[in-house]
Amino acid sequence: MLDVRRLRLLRELKIRGTLAEVADALQYSPSSVSQQLALLEKEAGVPLLRKTGRRVQLTPQAEVLVAHTAHLLETLEQAEADLAASLTTVTGTVRIAVFQSAALALMPDTLTRMAASYPEVRIEMTQREPETALHETWARDFDLVIAEQYPGHAAPRYTELDRVRLTSDAIRLAVPPASPERPAVTSLADTAGLAWVMEPRGAASRHWAEQACRSAGFEPDVRFETADLQAQIRLIESGNAVALMPDLVWTDRGTSAQLLDLPGNPHRTVFTSVRRSSAKRPAIMAAREVLAVTAESIAPAIGTAASP
Repeated sequence: MLDVRRLRLLRELKIRGTLAEVADALQYSPSSVSQQLALLEKEAGVPLLRKTGRRVQLTPQAEVLVAHTAHLLETLEQAEADLAASLTTVTGTVRIAVFQSAALALMPDTLTRMAASYPEVRIEMTQREPETALHETWARDFDLVIAEQYPGHAAPRYTELDRVRLTSDAIRLAVPPASPERPAVTSLADTAGLAWVMEPRGAASRHWAEQACRSAGFEPDVRFETADLQAQIRLIESGNAVALMPDLVWTDRGTSAQLLDLPGNPHRTVFTSVRRSSAKRPAIMAAREVLAVTAESIAPAIGTAASP
């Protein structure tokens, strides 16, 4: 009989690529991972790994086992969800991956509501970029991800993950406060000669912002790169940069920046994803329920930040 824990190690190797990364993800030593995979080879009776330089590669027989392991893990996770649903108390840990603006706007109130309504549920939160977080949730590093999708830019899809809309917010041009020393900005085209701040390359927001500028007839002069939206806001408010910002970043705060509507009134969609096999686990359902309540409570305030 094949050992499920060892099969999982084989699948992790397929996902992560190296024994060291598998060991780090599962908090094993690399030698332990290697030993367990050697035992799995003996159980299977066929070679599962072959060396290619300093790395190892899965054999075709290992790929067969990995495909079956994915189904096994889904079945086990579904069994755990059904078992938890049979209990009268909602308990357990929910590991949430969330991008920065959602972490700032949604998570404080969500955590407060969860503590009041579901005191036996432990929430663990980690900030991650959405593209990375979706993959890591599929890989079972997280239970729930709060992710985003910009118009015309599809977020990665994994068949094992569901997708539930949480909220949406307008994307606007944020420019420094009006000043006699600075040229007036009334449209995106007016920013052609100005300094821009954007997230690092690879982020969906960066790709979308660059495309918006090109559609307006210019290549943005990106002088500042940071994934920290609070740093972006400070650069804008201090008169050093302009940016395209989603309304969620202004939740519970005013701003001296000017917020200008864009042609077509583009909106970003914020959604949650979990593995379908765990979607009915009561703790995950509770977290989604409370997130939805929080998102609905702040919806009237999204986009109301105004320049003084």
